[in-house]
This record gives sequence, structure tokens and C-alpha cells, in this order.
Amino acid sequence: MEKIKKKLFDGSDIEILGPTYEPGKPEGKGEWKNKMQDRNEYIKYLKQAERYWYNSDWFGSEKRKNPA
Repeated sequence: MEKIKKKLFDGSDIEILGPTYEPGKPEGKGEWKNKMQDRNEYIKYLKQAERYWYNSDWFGSEKRKNPA
């Protein structure tokens, strides 16, 4: 991995990681729908995704004491 030297706000030097992706273009589409075995698994995945984005219940480190 390539490291890049940058300066912090106080003037000290620090090394950070450079680009970590592989160069080039993807060989094909990332078709996540085709990885599902059947319709029920597909629906379960979508329900979990909707719960993550739209539900007021949060878990773990995402939980807030005061809602935004």
C-alpha cells in the first residue's frame, strides 16, 4: 500500500494511506440480485435494508440518545 505524507493543522507530518483500490475497470456488473437463492431471501434482504434506513430503532454504535 502506498503511503502519502501530509501536514496536520499544527504543522507536524503524518503518513496516511493512499488509494487502496485495484487499478483498472471492473470485469462486469456487481449483480447482487443474482446472488439471492430465491424470492424469499430477496424480500428479506430488502426488508432489512428498509429497516436500516427508515426505522427509528437503531442498534449498537448507531443508537442515539437524542434523535436527530
